[in-house]
Amino acid sequence: MTFGEALGRLFSRRISWLDLRWFSRWLRRQFPSGLFARALLIIILPMLILQTVLLFVFMERHWQMVTQRLSAAVTRDIGAVIELLDSYPDNTEATLLLARQKFGLIASLEKGGELPAIRPKPFFSILDQSLSDELRTQIKRPFWIDTVGDSPLIEIRIQLDERILRIFARRNQAYASNTHIFLLWMFGTSLVLIVISALFLRGQIRPILALATAAEHFGKGQPMPEQFSPRGADEIRRAGMAFILMRERIERQMEQRTAMLSGVSHDLRTILTRFKLQLAIAGDNPDLEPLHEDVEAMQSMLEGYLAFAKGEAEEEFGTLNLREMLERIREDFELHGKTLNFTLEGEEEVRVRPQAFWRLVGNLATNGRRYAHTVVVEARHSPKWLVMNFNDDGPGIAPESREDVFKPFFRLDEARNQDASGTGLGLAIARDIARSHGGNVTLGDSPLGGLKATIRIPV
Repeated sequence: MTFGEALGRLFSRRISWLDLRWFSRWLRRQFPSGLFARALLIIILPMLILQTVLLFVFMERHWQMVTQRLSAAVTRDIGAVIELLDSYPDNTEATLLLARQKFGLIASLEKGGELPAIRPKPFFSILDQSLSDELRTQIKRPFWIDTVGDSPLIEIRIQLDERILRIFARRNQAYASNTHIFLLWMFGTSLVLIVISALFLRGQIRPILALATAAEHFGKGQPMPEQFSPRGADEIRRAGMAFILMRERIERQMEQRTAMLSGVSHDLRTILTRFKLQLAIAGDNPDLEPLHEDVEAMQSMLEGYLAFAKGEAEEEFGTLNLREMLERIREDFELHGKTLNFTLEGEEEVRVRPQAFWRLVGNLATNGRRYAHTVVVEARHSPKWLVMNFNDDGPGIAPESREDVFKPFFRLDEARNQDASGTGLGLAIARDIARSHGGNVTLGDSPLGGLKATIRIPV
């Protein structure tokens, strides 16, 4: 939609608050979204508005006034020549010579001539309008002028009694022709100032872009760029230092959490080992079988919780081949008598934390294998995003419970197989890994009738 159509829609009916909001949203979409472009517009637009006002108010008024005075002076000279020709008809040659020497006019007389047909006036010509008005006011005789073109001369023909006075005058005698020099200086200076402003803005915005890049890397779980350091204006430096301190605090808290859980793991494993040893000493007693199952369940829950809490945060980024990973998962499905089909669009190589991403995909595929017979994986690797859809033909999950299943230790036994064992951490670990890559895992309805799990991470 063009600007004119938007204005037409706005004023074609009664203006309401909703119309104004719609127009403001439309206008906001037309402007660039980048900080550099917007800051440059803040500098350029006032300068353009100021120059437009100067050009169409002051310059137009000045241009017209000077041209009118010069045209009036030329017309007076022409009027003096006509008066001399009428007063001294026998001294025509002397009068024409005087017009050339004193007035700078090249004049000649043509007997029995007629004025040419009136030419169409140019759309915008201050000289044509001013000179015509002065000739009509001072000379009061039929005339014909030619001011069109880039010739340094203008031609004026005036009807006398039986003769045509033909005069050539220099254009700069009747027209302010040197005004364009001022315009060139004005636009040239503005262009230089815009270039200097753009260079200065680029230097000021570069630290902001570097801070945004560092924040994106942190959001994706990638290491901070080595060249990042707080620089630029004081406010930008403060923001950069605040980001670095925030990242250090978060990483320190993650390290403290991991160290604390490692200690808890060691202590709990020691106690569980004692339980197992005492149960082994007790021998094969049917009454102790439930206790054996409880110890194994505690061991499984402990390992799953530790894996969830650690989140593979210490792993470095590397390259993973998606096709090879999906082929291996399909072979695992075949060993369990299940079916997995997949399609891959885009590049096969993706830069992620290989082991963590393997676990993310493996958890979703294992869920599909456990509760469904067929799983279809659709992977699309675009320049910006990696999207993987896992569609199965299982029982699915009710929409109101799809967020609850991502909670640690939450088990939806009523919607799944009661005989399936697990700690309730599979989907929680999957979402934690996806979010550590800057993405997410969501659930929806599958076209196969079961559950659809979607991985979406930036690349």
